[in-house]
Amino acid sequence: MRKALVCEDETSIREFVVINLNRAGYEVVEAGSGEEALRLFDEQRDEIDIALLDIMLPGMDGFAVCRELRLRSSTLGIIMLTARTQEMEKVGGLMMGADDYVTKPFSPSELVARVDALHRRVLSAKVEPSVNYLEEVGCGDFVLNLRSRTLKRAGQPIEMTQVEFQIMEFFLTSEGKALSREDILHRVWGEDYYGEEKIVDVNIRRLRMKIEEDPSNPRHITTVWGMGYKWTD
Repeated sequence: MRKALVCEDETSIREFVVINLNRAGYEVVEAGSGEEALRLFDEQRDEIDIALLDIMLPGMDGFAVCRELRLRSSTLGIIMLTARTQEMEKVGGLMMGADDYVTKPFSPSELVARVDALHRRVLSAKVEPSVNYLEEVGCGDFVLNLRSRTLKRAGQPIEMTQVEFQIMEFFLTSEGKALSREDILHRVWGEDYYGEEKIVDVNIRRLRMKIEEDPSNPRHITTVWGMGYKWTD
């Protein structure tokens, strides 16, 4: 059974999400606050694959919950539930380690499609390490281990989410090739992704903060104006 954690303080919205995820085959763990969500995750972390977090929560807000969950697990899929007017909050959630966001009000089909797409990525991340194929991809000081799904720079590990890992894998196996936002979106989020291309830009910004000496003047992940991005050693 696929299991999701839903943290939403508005009962009507939480019930809507839970009902539709149940219909799609998910077992759902419900939380009305950030503190409760963290407690429930700690109790069931080996079973929960996906977390859906509202931003506006009483006490600990969704950003703080997202940050804490990401510290606890690099493989957990995290989706932020945002209001239509919360543009900066969408970006903020992604910068805190979320994988995606869904804008309220959302339809059942959009909700389930986004959760299903993320669950497939989470599942593949758990399955792929046992697959026997190219062990490592290296480029300069960077070594990406495809089995352990880790990145090291000059021997030092760099903490990454699964989305960031997949983007790095695409870059390092396409060194010197310009990749469009659409290329990256389809490779990492899937052909049937429901969302917006700007999610790529936010994740690139987050990656630059982790690997570039000067993120505002990147050396490795460079912008190809009018198209997308390119990895250079």
